[in-house]
Amino acid sequence: MIESIASPVPASQARRFRDYKVIAKQAESHVITSFVLAPTDGMPLLPYKPGQYLVFRFSIDGQTVLRNYSVSGDPDQLGQLRISVKHETAPAGTEVPDGLGSSYLHYQVQVGDVLQAAGPLGDFYLDESSARPVVLLSGGVGLTPMLSMLHRLVNQSERKVHFMHACENGDVHAFGAEVMELVARRPNVQALFWYRAALAHDASRTWSFTEGLLTKEQLQRYLPLDDYDFYLCGPSGFMQANYALLRQLGVVAERIHYEFFGPATVLEQTVADIDAVAQTASVLTAAAEPQPVLAPAPATATVSTDSTTLTFLPDGRQAQWQDDYESLLVAAEDAGLQPNFNCRSGICNSCMCTLVEGEVEYFEEPLDEVPVGKVLICCAKPKGAVVIEMES
Repeated sequence: MIESIASPVPASQARRFRDYKVIAKQAESHVITSFVLAPTDGMPLLPYKPGQYLVFRFSIDGQTVLRNYSVSGDPDQLGQLRISVKHETAPAGTEVPDGLGSSYLHYQVQVGDVLQAAGPLGDFYLDESSARPVVLLSGGVGLTPMLSMLHRLVNQSERKVHFMHACENGDVHAFGAEVMELVARRPNVQALFWYRAALAHDASRTWSFTEGLLTKEQLQRYLPLDDYDFYLCGPSGFMQANYALLRQLGVVAERIHYEFFGPATVLEQTVADIDAVAQTASVLTAAAEPQPVLAPAPATATVSTDSTTLTFLPDGRQAQWQDDYESLLVAAEDAGLQPNFNCRSGICNSCMCTLVEGEVEYFEEPLDEVPVGKVLICCAKPKGAVVIEMES
């Protein structure tokens, strides 16, 4: 069977905001609610790749709020799309308010209301040119882009699929029935669930689950030796733990696709930290036995002759531009800064900073004209040394 690949959407079209009418609202679990949307202009939906998201623009109490939500439904369903949103509640015992965007959707938006959204956007999507078996590994609300991928894989592919999802318990587990219905449609598709702290009534669920956290041993047991494409999405702790787990199992980084709003080096650093602990344990174990004395290696120094220095104000922190950085935003995050951002694609202007010195180029043209002396660091790269003043 030949898999279909969505035609690329012109960037100018995907980055324009468009009105969508809410035609259905459905609670999927105690914390996740879905919204089915259809464009109000009567024009066809822009095709999207399974895994991509939309940027929503809300007006809440007089302020503009932008949020990104993955498309969670069947990408081959014409005329409508679905997003599924977790209500982000404040930690118990704190004065931090509940999530602004998710509270608005859950408690104020109703069927018939109109929402504004731009997209589809995002580089996290199913590689439909690959014939390798697929592992869709998600935690919490991170299953939403995986659902879209699962629909496409079941409907238009014969690849082996392992859908693996972890969450707190059955009350917060969304789309269990939908996933099992998709699994039943064809052979070579399986679903496995993990509940960190299952509830007593979870035993009555119509699907089985494993209680506790996903372990390396379980992955080795459930996944026969093969060359897989892994897709990973979930909370940051889940991402770091499972990315490290996959790398420890020998999965090369190029086979792990992920949705992670932050520098990729954070994930690789987790692997390095675990390896360092293991190495330390090995050294301590070996220290009890006599060790040969080795001659010191000759000292060498490597000096970069093609470095581009990035200086971030107000603290003056400096970093060197690396060719594998996607943008100045990623470089700033990798330097330990926490810049403002939302869309990461030049739409919302949340990441706008002051360009004090130097020049930049945009690899993705901003939706609106950027004021002189400003820069959108989410879609810009330096043309040389730059000094950037971060917004507070």
